[in-house]
Amino acid sequence: MKLVTFIEAQGPARPAVLLADDRLFDIAAATARDGAPLPDMLAVIAAGKAGLARIARLMETADHADFRALADVRLLAPLPRPTQIRDCGNYERHVAQAIAAAMQLRASATPDPAATLEKFRAAGLFEIPPVWFEQPLYYKGNPMTVVGPDAEVVRPRSAKLMDYELELAVVIGGPAKDLSPENALDAVFGYTIFNDFSARDIQSRETQFRFGPAKGKDFDTGNAIGPCILTADEVHDPEALTMIARVNGEEKVRTVSGGGQHSIAATIAYISRDETLHPGDLIAMGTVADGCGYESLTFLSDGDVVELEVEGIGVLRNKLVAPA
Repeated sequence: MKLVTFIEAQGPARPAVLLADDRLFDIAAATARDGAPLPDMLAVIAAGKAGLARIARLMETADHADFRALADVRLLAPLPRPTQIRDCGNYERHVAQAIAAAMQLRASATPDPAATLEKFRAAGLFEIPPVWFEQPLYYKGNPMTVVGPDAEVVRPRSAKLMDYELELAVVIGGPAKDLSPENALDAVFGYTIFNDFSARDIQSRETQFRFGPAKGKDFDTGNAIGPCILTADEVHDPEALTMIARVNGEEKVRTVSGGGQHSIAATIAYISRDETLHPGDLIAMGTVADGCGYESLTFLSDGDVVELEVEGIGVLRNKLVAPA
């Protein structure tokens, strides 16, 4: 199933199934009449496989009132408030190129950039730390800053170097703890697209403290998710999905979701070690190689439209706008 969250001119946001004919099956309305309402996407996720089977049965007997035309509603992020956001860095070429870009930005702010770069190289600052090869690494994002497809992303006032990031994310069904790589994918409810818009100039300055990103990532509208959650049963191999990024219609990269230093299953298993993963947790696997502008030091301008596409999930489209 392709699961979305939608809103009409009046009423609350509600979960739905996106059908091939551009109709929506209103899960909230149908389950309320059935006696056990699933009013939002977190409730749908928590209901698990049994809940999906129930939704499928309800669709078979639904009347016209349970359907909506996609053109008559507005899609929000399919999971408007993830329980938690964790974002990994799993693709070696992206990490290496991003480190090099960060060093160049830092050096450019000094009186002699070339000499500063040489000092950085001599100090080993261009090298990927050994720990990255040994275990998955991630930061935690702000689940209160999530927007969905076709939403505007507002540039932070002081940011000059804005960027997009092409990422596949898993939505946890859970609760699950101490998973192994062999059973970790059983905890996945579905997959979606994640774009953590980033203010690279702010991020580059902050991470000199080696404490992870802060205001370079944390700003309202900064985390875009969507357009749907594709349930896990629809994904044969999450490591083999075609992924594409476009800016203003120009294709920037076409790649696949696999090839990370740590597999999707191994990443989930590691994060679950000694820590319960809950329904609605979102874990992004990291930016794919060449999946952002940072790696080539090319950045977004106000008004640019970013489209991220992942096979089976669809297109997540967002426009960067200046602050009011």
